[in-house]
Amino acid sequence: MIEEPVKLTIRKPSRRPNADQIVAFEGVPTGFIVDAMDGIGALSPEIRPVGDGRDLPYNFVGPALTVDTGPADILALLGALKFIQAGDVVVSSFSDYQHCAACGDRLAGMMKNNGAKALVTDGPVRDYAGIVEVGLPIWCKGINPNSPVGQGLGKIGMPIQIGGMEVETGDMVVADRDGVIVVPYEIIDEVIKRLVRIKELETALDKEVVDGLKLPAAIETLLENDQVRFID
Repeated sequence: MIEEPVKLTIRKPSRRPNADQIVAFEGVPTGFIVDAMDGIGALSPEIRPVGDGRDLPYNFVGPALTVDTGPADILALLGALKFIQAGDVVVSSFSDYQHCAACGDRLAGMMKNNGAKALVTDGPVRDYAGIVEVGLPIWCKGINPNSPVGQGLGKIGMPIQIGGMEVETGDMVVADRDGVIVVPYEIIDEVIKRLVRIKELETALDKEVVDGLKLPAAIETLLENDQVRFID
């Protein structure tokens, strides 16, 4: 006889970036962070700020609290309310299911009441007007008023697959209008160190462009050597 499966599997959060690490990413463009990770780190561009950021903040920084609800179910997201720490970004895999909402305004309100900084999901959400009133930044795949269920078999605090990436609780999540970036916990300090040089390079190049730069010197050199073939 097969035993009835448990409703939820929970790994209590055991790692979390410190305050200084979080501050180091505040106000940093996501493009800089991607460059500091050798050109990767962004979730699928289909995950966008709800309403394209018209009525809610479209940038945030915070540690991930991962939730795997499974398709059409929100029991694990409800269970995760107990484990939210102030400043967390709740990252919830809906298994990319698009035929009902992964969250509504009341659940968003409870997340905010527990200190959540934002919600990122690969499903749609509902109750747009109520979500705007709550004020919790949400990144999702659109709006769908169909109702989810709360039957379970979800996971909290475990690695999840979302937006083409694996995300773990304690990873750093950063978002702006360009997208959502995930910095794995293990390399947070390394990325912070590399960001110093990235910022210097970007600032220098910005000044050159403002001063009238038309063509990078490296491209000028390339066009003048035998690595380029011109055809009449």
